[in-house]
Amino acid sequence: MKILEIRALHGPNYWSIPSHKLIVMRLDLEDYEQKPTATIPGFKARLLACLPTISSHRCGDYEEGGLLKRIDEGTWAGHVVEHLALELQNQAGMITNFGKTRMTATPGIYNVVFSYSEEKAGLYAASAAVNLFLGIAENQAPVELAKQVAADIQTLREIREDVGFGPSMSSIIEEAASRGIPHIRLNSRSLVQLGYGVHQRRIQATVSGRTNLIAVELAEDKDATKTLLDSMGVPVPRGYKVYEEGEIESAVRAVGYPVVVKPLDASQGRGITIGLTALDEVKLAFAAARIYSEAVIIEKFLVGKDFRALVINNKLVAVAERTPAQVIGDGRSSIAELVESANNDPRRGNGHENLLTRIVIDALTLELLSTKSYTPATVLPVGERCLLKATANLSTGGTATDRTDEVHPYNVFICERVARLIGLDIAGIDIVAPDIATPISENGGGIVEVNAAPGFRMHLAPSHGIGRNVAEPVINMLFPPGVKSRIPILAVTGTNGKTTTTRLLAHIMKGIGYTVGFTTTEGTYIADRMVQAGDNTGPASAQMVLMDPTVDIAVLECARGGIIRDGLGFDRCDVGVVMNVAMDHLGLRDIDTLEDLAHLKAVIPESVQRDGHAVLNADDPLVFKMARWARGKVAFFSMKQDNLNVQEHVARGGVACVYENGYISILKGSLKIQVEKVMNIPLTFSGLAPFMIQNALAATLAAHVHGVRTEDIRVGLTTFIPSIEVLPGRLNLIEVDDFDVLIDYAHNPPALEALRTFIEELPHTRKTGIVGGIGDRRNDDIRSLGRVAATMFTHVIVKEDADKRGSKPGDTTRYVIEGIHAVHPELPVTAIESESDAIVHGLKSAKKNDLLVIFPEKLSLAIELVMQYKKRSPQVELAYSTSVDSYGIQRQYDGTSTHNTPLRSRVA
Repeated sequence: MKILEIRALHGPNYWSIPSHKLIVMRLDLEDYEQKPTATIPGFKARLLACLPTISSHRCGDYEEGGLLKRIDEGTWAGHVVEHLALELQNQAGMITNFGKTRMTATPGIYNVVFSYSEEKAGLYAASAAVNLFLGIAENQAPVELAKQVAADIQTLREIREDVGFGPSMSSIIEEAASRGIPHIRLNSRSLVQLGYGVHQRRIQATVSGRTNLIAVELAEDKDATKTLLDSMGVPVPRGYKVYEEGEIESAVRAVGYPVVVKPLDASQGRGITIGLTALDEVKLAFAAARIYSEAVIIEKFLVGKDFRALVINNKLVAVAERTPAQVIGDGRSSIAELVESANNDPRRGNGHENLLTRIVIDALTLELLSTKSYTPATVLPVGERCLLKATANLSTGGTATDRTDEVHPYNVFICERVARLIGLDIAGIDIVAPDIATPISENGGGIVEVNAAPGFRMHLAPSHGIGRNVAEPVINMLFPPGVKSRIPILAVTGTNGKTTTTRLLAHIMKGIGYTVGFTTTEGTYIADRMVQAGDNTGPASAQMVLMDPTVDIAVLECARGGIIRDGLGFDRCDVGVVMNVAMDHLGLRDIDTLEDLAHLKAVIPESVQRDGHAVLNADDPLVFKMARWARGKVAFFSMKQDNLNVQEHVARGGVACVYENGYISILKGSLKIQVEKVMNIPLTFSGLAPFMIQNALAATLAAHVHGVRTEDIRVGLTTFIPSIEVLPGRLNLIEVDDFDVLIDYAHNPPALEALRTFIEELPHTRKTGIVGGIGDRRNDDIRSLGRVAATMFTHVIVKEDADKRGSKPGDTTRYVIEGIHAVHPELPVTAIESESDAIVHGLKSAKKNDLLVIFPEKLSLAIELVMQYKKRSPQVELAYSTSVDSYGIQRQYDGTSTHNTPLRSRVA
């Protein structure tokens, strides 16, 4: 068995719309293709021995034990690997349950798909599951299998602790998700963006974008905090800031025993020692605290219980009583044995995986025990309570009891006042008092510390009492009722026309005052400025737009590659446009048929939100069928005003956009709105480019259903010029002296066929095409490109892309020429390997009234060469010699070459 590829998806995808976080593993079963589980002796027994919890897994029959039933009947290895990967994650505390396994067109090769909680853990689980299956199938010793499972689960736990969100951040994200607020993780730790674009808010753990930096620094300085609170009449313990050991005695004398010693600016209880009653003890504690801070606080130790009050947006939302990690003697067991017994509590786990954290006997524990002359081997008398930590932090094994409903009104008042005095929007206030039900000003209690970024775990899931949804007030603070969290997302996909439609839509939206972020095959743009060049039609580019705090609408081109490789870069969109589904990219990543490609493109309409619109091409049968999958409303566009599907849709009250009587018109029931005459829309070249009319229909309809006024759509249509600057590589017609150059990014047979109608209408006497195949397409698809080119041009120059995409040099040229000759054996063909050389040759060979059509790989280079030639740049001076290859095709070479090396461009 061999893993061919593993990749992680992060958004709506080919396999699932609601399950965004998926691992896709391409798995070659090799010999196991012929070995279903029923033929492997003892397989189920060994599986249950090493991973008994998998017995509850459901399967196709949706019953517990369904997987075991399938194993008895005989299922394939990929299916079992899927379930193993899920269960290993579940056992490591990352509960996840979506999976599916599908055979590809290649026998024995399967796509194994399963969900993950943390990407790194999911990737590990994939390979671990394969190894575990092989161990079970090949009768590995039970003890070795058990060790393997235990090691894998432990590794997954460590991964979760390393990369996963803590309880506080997780609760905030879950609360946001329950309200439809999306999130984007901004770094490898806990910095998160909630919402999109201009409506975003940022939060890191429990420090929000609103948290005052001065307040955080004040809270970190415990002495300054106490001084301020004391001056404002808040009960605080008397204490002093000490820098040198010589200052300790006077500080202790002023405070009086017992005392607590703590670093000035440490957190999570580090370096704190409590209840000290002797000077020597204080000096030792001072040395321990100095590890964490230059300055040390010595203050009066208040006798009482430890309470944590949580104040969010100046309101007290929860109070918990915290108890330090401790054990109670039974007269028989050592302290170490009592700790081991406590850690057997199923509620305890590593780090944040469970309600409670395992107790660790560390150096601080040993130091605390030594104050009583105890060691871990000491046997405690029956009933004796032994503290193992100086503080009550849950992260060191402490427990929490909810006391929210017991808080006295005065204590509510004082906590909310303290949060305002310090200036924290989210504050954790530590109180020591006999109880919280009486005023701390009367019961001898006091506020000992104020914390920025307080943990939420003790309130979300206390050891005892009611859990409090403390994430809710955080989201209420960041997104009060009526405040938006999302910007509109208009997503465009299809085989051809999506870039033009995206740019036209962005142009319309810019015209009505939006700050538009949009992505295309040329780059990512913010407010009409390119911020990143490249083929930016994948999820990373989409998220770049959604992360920009200036953007108030996103228009996103979504290509096939990004969707299948990574999923969408957003969870849902307001408008989803599908232009068409045509032959291109087939045979890649198991997308082998047009139906497969349509299923992939349908991710866009399936991701439209309920009150949004799927804008679909009614002239394309595969796109029209996507209406059944659309989750929102549906609107159709068509080049045919008599399209029966459109007529039925409109009769049912639907909305459509059609090309009729020379106009782009919106249809609503019996109402017709003539938006603009096609002759007045520059993009359509006075109606000579039908495919551009189709693009205008799609953009018009998308803008209309999004609520743009007809007048504004009309202005957008009539001011959008298909120039190199505005629409690079899409029907750019450039006048060069007495001949014309047309640059278009068409790169597949359907795109060339659409362009043929336009070229046929042009009056040029000789039409030359510079055409190249793409290396990762099927051979016959490349031949088809040649077949179409043969019907369009009087002469063809065949070039090769610099990026061979896995093909051998010369292959794509040969297939294109074979396609040309299959249709037109006598058509003049010149083969030039270098794209730049082919373009220069075409320019130099052009005559009066010629049309030179360039289908470039590198658009910017093609435009640069044409514009340089237009200016008659002296750099474009190249010497050629001509030879005839074995195919009878003229090839152009640099006259200085001694090895017939294909010409290299000398253009800078």
